[in-house]
Amino acid sequence: MDVKLNTIRLVLVLSLAGEILNNAVSFAVFCVLDFVDFILCFVYKIIDFWIESQWKPCYCSSAKQHIIEGDNILVSEECESKIVCLTSTNLQLEDISDTLYSRPSIVAQLSKFIINDLNKTKKTTVTSTFTIDSTIVEVLRGNVVPRWSDCDCKICNSWTSSSKDTLFVKAEGPKDKAREDVLFIHGFISSSVFWTETLFPNFSTTVKSTYRLLAVDILGFGRSPKPTDSLYTLREHVEMIEKSVLEAYQVKSFHIVAHSLGCILALAIAVKQPGSIKSLTLLAPPYFPVPKGEPATQYIMRRIAPRRVWPVMAFGASVACWYEHISRTICLVVCKNHRLWEFITKCITRNRIRTYLLESFCCHTHNAAWHTLHNIICGTAGKLDSYLDTVCNRLKCEVTIFHGGDDEVIPVECSYNVQKRIPRAQVKVIENKDHISIVVGRQKAFAKELEKIWKRSKCD
Repeated sequence: MDVKLNTIRLVLVLSLAGEILNNAVSFAVFCVLDFVDFILCFVYKIIDFWIESQWKPCYCSSAKQHIIEGDNILVSEECESKIVCLTSTNLQLEDISDTLYSRPSIVAQLSKFIINDLNKTKKTTVTSTFTIDSTIVEVLRGNVVPRWSDCDCKICNSWTSSSKDTLFVKAEGPKDKAREDVLFIHGFISSSVFWTETLFPNFSTTVKSTYRLLAVDILGFGRSPKPTDSLYTLREHVEMIEKSVLEAYQVKSFHIVAHSLGCILALAIAVKQPGSIKSLTLLAPPYFPVPKGEPATQYIMRRIAPRRVWPVMAFGASVACWYEHISRTICLVVCKNHRLWEFITKCITRNRIRTYLLESFCCHTHNAAWHTLHNIICGTAGKLDSYLDTVCNRLKCEVTIFHGGDDEVIPVECSYNVQKRIPRAQVKVIENKDHISIVVGRQKAFAKELEKIWKRSKCD
């Protein structure tokens, strides 16, 4: 008994020591990264001006307290931001995340505390103000040309040679006699090959002959358009999927299979077309309930990017989410040179390992990844509750959720959080699988599971 008690105490002490060490190292590392990102801001301005003869807007500058002339302006109040888009025919209100331009560094937070202490000694009047961010205005005006740091290969830019302003869609199955349609939506920093190279070859002959399988590259990723004048908002992503898949292929009713960030897009589509959804299958949905009184976007950013060096996935997410210029550097090294990395991988493995995941990971621009991460993952934080309630109350279809037991990107609790909102949803945790291997490596088993779900929907 004493041995067990001592063991428990030792584990608790080691756990506490590890947490303290992680916090201390994280503080030091992210202080350095704050400084590096600050320096890179000026480095990229110089390089951009030297190569492209113009400065590139970034989100390092504070939001300005005046209205800038133009067709689009940003208005924000109480951590909620929208873009007002003026056109010749209508006025659109575009949702954007304040995390794009409000990501306080450790140094900035310390300064804020000092300023708040000083302000306590003064009488201040709190007024409601609207702010505008010049970077977003410049982006929407279309003043941002393709960056020299983006890849110029045929795969990444295949959309430029097409006259169609639509997403890339990989369609398999009968063209005219399909009885069922299935829409596949990939996750963040991925593409349609996540589905087409894994699941599509493993579906049964019956499914291939009766189902039309539609895997889409979302806006800014894979072979789809990567417009530089886009903020990659939820509206843009959803409308492009509707235009490129549902309208182009005349889809009336359909099943949805979505992974990670794609789950948010799937829910948005389901809410817009509740009568058309036959089944909803979500893999690792990134749903974190926001506590009352917390700024939704900032809360989600800190959940998915906690500024910690451990675990490794948390460190990677933190770098991608908090540092605009460091993440651009990573895209420059990895994405712009993805053909080199693919060649090296093939040489090392003697071409025994397929590199479709590497292609999927690299085929995007920094502009697309940066805005999609903030505007979809963070920016939709205040909407997901209502989306899930709508699915629960208005949709009658089967809802199935799969999650890897070892997923360090999106914790398993997220799937159970969804189930709390949609009690009829079935949660299936796949042990010893992570964010990617929940599909890759078990594609045959997962293909059979999907077929069972679709078959049950026919009987309902």
